[in-house]
Amino acid sequence: MGVDERAKNEPPPGPLLYEVIRNLWPLHRTIVRAVERELTGTGMTAGQHAVMDELHKAGPRTVPQLARLLGLDRQPVQRLVNDATTLGLTETAPNPEHRRSHLIRLTPQGEAAIRSIQDAEETELRRRLSDLTTGDVTTTLHVLRRLGEEFKDLAQNAPPHPTGRGDAPR
Repeated sequence: MGVDERAKNEPPPGPLLYEVIRNLWPLHRTIVRAVERELTGTGMTAGQHAVMDELHKAGPRTVPQLARLLGLDRQPVQRLVNDATTLGLTETAPNPEHRRSHLIRLTPQGEAAIRSIQDAEETELRRRLSDLTTGDVTTTLHVLRRLGEEFKDLAQNAPPHPTGRGDAPR
């Protein structure tokens, strides 16, 4: 049995998975701060950037669809969309599937803005992370997607922990 075959059959190392999870929260906060720094002077926030990125990637969406894609509640996403609309970056359009739930789409100004930002971000990522291979990034995406699937399932379906951790003392 080759090394790759053995690796596929062995269970994931728990302590290393915990280490990945422990790194995600500070990494997320650091990324948000870096994005906000890069957006200085544009009038955009990191949240608006995320909304515009989804619209650029997936096309027009309703606010509830955007909220699901971003893993956020509808109300904060609605505020982000409203603010982006005020900046002239997004607009509403009729939704042929639902009369009352409009589609949100990028304006030409919004499309140009997000494309320019993404081009600059990609250039900077390539420069700073030139030591990573395509295989490294592919493996990272696989692990993050699997963690996302499992934690989404835990968040939605799992009963409370049997030890009652997190319960207020009585």
